[in-house]
Amino acid sequence: MDDQQLAAILSRLRRQGTDDGGVEVKASAHDLGKSVWDSISAFANTDGGLLILGVEEQGFIPVETFAIERVRDQLIDGLGDGNVGGARLTNPPAYRLSRVDLDGSPVLVIEIDENPVGDKPCFVTAKGVSGGSFRRVDDKDLRLSPTEIFEFQHILVPNGTDRVPVDEAAVSDLDPDRVAALMAAHRDTKALRGVANREQAMTRLNITDPAGRVRLAGLLTLGHYPQQFLPRLLIDVTVHPTNEKSSPNTQLRFLDRVQCEGPLAEVVADGVNAVARNLRTYGIVEGTGRRDELEIPREVLREALSNAVVHREYHPLFQGQPVMVDIFPDRIVVTSPGGLWGGKTLDTMGDGVSRCRNQTLLQILRDVPLSVGSGAVVEGQGSGVPLMIHQMEAHALDRPVFRATPDQVSVELRRHGAEVPEHRAWLRSVVDRDLTSHEDSALVFARRHGHITVQLLQEALQIDSDEARAMLRGFLGEGVLRLQGPEDYVLAGDGDAIPRGDLDILDVLSESEPLDIHAVAAATRRSVGSLRPALRRLVEQGRVRPTAPPSSKNRRYLRSD
Repeated sequence: MDDQQLAAILSRLRRQGTDDGGVEVKASAHDLGKSVWDSISAFANTDGGLLILGVEEQGFIPVETFAIERVRDQLIDGLGDGNVGGARLTNPPAYRLSRVDLDGSPVLVIEIDENPVGDKPCFVTAKGVSGGSFRRVDDKDLRLSPTEIFEFQHILVPNGTDRVPVDEAAVSDLDPDRVAALMAAHRDTKALRGVANREQAMTRLNITDPAGRVRLAGLLTLGHYPQQFLPRLLIDVTVHPTNEKSSPNTQLRFLDRVQCEGPLAEVVADGVNAVARNLRTYGIVEGTGRRDELEIPREVLREALSNAVVHREYHPLFQGQPVMVDIFPDRIVVTSPGGLWGGKTLDTMGDGVSRCRNQTLLQILRDVPLSVGSGAVVEGQGSGVPLMIHQMEAHALDRPVFRATPDQVSVELRRHGAEVPEHRAWLRSVVDRDLTSHEDSALVFARRHGHITVQLLQEALQIDSDEARAMLRGFLGEGVLRLQGPEDYVLAGDGDAIPRGDLDILDVLSESEPLDIHAVAAATRRSVGSLRPALRRLVEQGRVRPTAPPSSKNRRYLRSD
């Protein structure tokens, strides 16, 4: 941290009139103050941040009598790097200290790192884990809830809740046909080797425990009506009239609501149907006929709901929370109780590696057939998120946006439903013929992103390069597209159009106040992974200026003049 960087940060805080999610300012003239430890805990448990000491919180001007050495020693001791007996935090974060000059006065700047997975929560030792664990929300240090603390403490270790017997549930509460189907799926496998009777088979398949009591995983997958014992383990689908949830005082709070109950295969199927009936459909050409297609592919909906029920947290702390599906005019949000587990991050959601906290539940669900159609509820191979991404891109829709807090995960699917009629009209205006679904998606992709290449089309539609090349050359011959580079096409007449996604980034960037990629992600409601290639492209075009090399943790971005 240098003088100019500090001056720019304080200038921004003066305009805001307050601290924010990434910066906490304390006067700490002669002593550090107890509240500093709350802020360090909050930064360590959230996204890291800056602690600036020796600056007045009113006006953000330097403290004239700042005892920098005394305060520095208190900080180092409290973090366990000086006097070990004076440590104030459990699981203290990594940090870096800088002395910076502000208008001739010394200021102490501490860069606090986010703690790694497994080292959360960081908490104020004297207050205990429940009273001394904080997270950062804007300029506030808020105490972690019991569910957030639980998730941090169990983020790398399965808690085994899905193997726990359910009080009062009996084998008679299971659907015998479903149990028989599961056993039939394992008839010739090692799973039932040496089994003498049905009771032993049910125990071997983890439907029951050795005492014959029904496990939670068995009840949820094979039960007649699991909600008899666990009323809130369901999917709650709500359709909202506006793009935000209505307040309790609003006369029309929702347009439709369905609570999907039963065993998990039925819960997922009913949830998909409840969402689908509230979406628009449009006709596309297929061979010599036409068919109707949902504005969001049914496969994407099924994967989103299946992932939510199999990866959610089932510990008793969370059993009062259903999977929530909120349908807004512009998006669908599926929210699952429980944070990301097993070291997964938002950046690795689509890496194809399967990690599941509910291993017994997953084991059974892989062999439980869907209530309708073919296949199982889940595959357990890590293919769900990549499938969702490919299907959305293949239909010229935005990628799913994943968000996570310590105790819940959500996925947002942008509908673009309101655009469907407008897209139909636009397509008819540029092509005077019926289009196949791939041709439809290619043109909408080109319109939304500003250009289309053979490689982009091949990846988005999962077709071979020859088919993609032939399709784009066909549009070139019809005068719909024009060539702007090797196998790179734009809509005829678009000139140097900037993709809409890039415009969204430029809209949130400033020419004077740099933002890091996480701030840009929050402002644009996009994932960090999807922003990296877009920011790289904008830097190459000279539209965006980086403040540091690509490998630097301090890299920020400014909009060019």
